[in-house]
Amino acid sequence: MAVLWSLASLTLLAARWIDPPTTVVHIQRRLQASIHHTPYHERYRFIPLNQISPDLQHAVIAAEDGRFYQHHGFDWHQIEIAAEDDMEGGRSRGASTITQQLVKNLFFGTGRSICRKAAEFTLVPVAEFVLGKRRILEIYLNVVEWGPGIYGAESASRYYYGTAARNPGREQAARLAAILPAPLRRRPERMNHYSALILERMSLMGW
Repeated sequence: MAVLWSLASLTLLAARWIDPPTTVVHIQRRLQASIHHTPYHERYRFIPLNQISPDLQHAVIAAEDGRFYQHHGFDWHQIEIAAEDDMEGGRSRGASTITQQLVKNLFFGTGRSICRKAAEFTLVPVAEFVLGKRRILEIYLNVVEWGPGIYGAESASRYYYGTAARNPGREQAARLAAILPAPLRRRPERMNHYSALILERMSLMGW
């Protein structure tokens, strides 16, 4: 376990300068397609953050991690809210931060386990320290799953809207952000209610 943690930490350090060629989620999807003998076409192109629409950046932050620039990897305020909702039998929008999701995407895939959570807990501060917020956001927006075989803002923008990632405006950006919680099932054109909520959050955040 210590060796794996060290390798993951070194990978995060390298990611400060080197764009990840793949992630565990990407590999997982390829294997699943191979095992089930289903067609699989991967779309993945890494682009600089300044080539991604500010509206799309803001929409993803508003949807996935509204306190991204305030926390240091863990949003303890949101964790507390989620815990209270669980105890009351309610449903929260989750407490996982963009940094946590990036670590999960890079190293652990979509599975859940106590061991994975423990390893993630130790790697998130490393990611925050060695990468910084801008690079974390840049990598996340480029590697995150946006549909079957669709990874990153550039691929998602071209697949769903036929345009580069620099072009989506507020409405399209909110719809793209709205599918991230369940990218294999959701489609932007069906996200009327959730995209409206994201637009409202963006406005409240001054975007």
